Amino acid sequence: MLVIGARQVGKTYIIKKFCEKNYSDYIYLNLEKQPEYIEAFEGGLTPEGILREIEIISGQRVKEDTAVFIDEIQQSERAVTALKYFCESEKKYRIIGAGSLLGVKLNRFEGSFPVGKITFRQMYPLSFREFLSACGEELLEEVISESVSSMQPLSSAIHDKALKLYHDYLYVGGMPRSVSDYLEQDKNVMHTDANILSALMDEYLADMTKYTISPAEGVKIQETYRSVPRQLAHDNPKFKYKEVRTYATKRDFMLPVDWLVSSRMVLKVKKCTFAQSPLSVYEDTDSFKLYLSDVGMLSRQSGMLYKNLRSSEDNLFKGILAENFVVQQMASHMDNMYYFKPDQSMEIDLLLDTEDGVIPLEIKAGRHRRSTSLRNYREKYDPSYAYRLSENNFGEIDGLKSIPIYAAGWIR
Repeated sequence: MLVIGARQVGKTYIIKKFCEKNYSDYIYLNLEKQPEYIEAFEGGLTPEGILREIEIISGQRVKEDTAVFIDEIQQSERAVTALKYFCESEKKYRIIGAGSLLGVKLNRFEGSFPVGKITFRQMYPLSFREFLSACGEELLEEVISESVSSMQPLSSAIHDKALKLYHDYLYVGGMPRSVSDYLEQDKNVMHTDANILSALMDEYLADMTKYTISPAEGVKIQETYRSVPRQLAHDNPKFKYKEVRTYATKRDFMLPVDWLVSSRMVLKVKKCTFAQSPLSVYEDTDSFKLYLSDVGMLSRQSGMLYKNLRSSEDNLFKGILAENFVVQQMASHMDNMYYFKPDQSMEIDLLLDTEDGVIPLEIKAGRHRRSTSLRNYREKYDPSYAYRLSENNFGEIDGLKSIPIYAAGWIR
């Protein structure tokens, strides 16, 4: 198994916990901090030979039922290739790998890739549901889940509590280090350390010089990443290369965009040209939007103030954070995400390919009910139902399901 995810989403922590819980014995190798282990893969690729080298270097016996966790596995293509031989062995080896830029490295793999021999798992920052669990709010999570099924409104006190935690999440985000700090400050946002997300952003920017074709590509990746909040602030948030650098073209910045998507630092929502299943065959490859992988990172990078998140007054960037929030919640259970804009009279934030057909989803940051695009879509395409996400309570009228935006992660 290979676990792919952005830096600091908790891959190493959770895999170690998994190994401790499920196996009587496991060994941890970090190919970045312990480069001597890379040599174990440089000779033959027989599992027995590799494990014998690891035993000698570590001084730890590796048995057939010992789980082997290879962290920062992208440091050695030979280590990734070796997974094929572990998989094909008659012995039931247990090998799991992870790495902060593993997605980038796999996207630019030069060696013999073990196709069909690896189980992949994507790891993301804490979703809002996981955030509630971390806050000890399991009962609130349960009642939200019940209302998603029944569409019955929550009491105003419970709804307001959920909205407060949603606004906190917009500011804190789902990165484990940031959430831990929030909890240590007794869930008081004003006492949290904003430098945590700033330091993480610096780590991301430093990573952008790795596994690149040239130093110039690293600069382009940084420029692209920094342009995302600015691009989202436009009336039309479709990604534009010229917004990264004047007169830039797709040819100039296509690889940096692919690098950021592969690294899981950004999330890509593609344009769909026809609202019919399967949506993937109607993808417009030249039109897409980019969002940051964590809404707290977007809040920090944009300099958004917490008081503006809690204010009932209109704020354009609050709406942008709401969009990023929903995309982030959906990413963990949707392989691809699509928006729909056939003309100027209609733009649907997300289309969902479901057993009930293609379902439109509209995102509203505040409590306004005006939805011309969604009304036009329903009149033209007559979907089984539609979702509107806003800060309003649960409710349903004539097939329009009003769902509080904090419940986005419950929608399937």
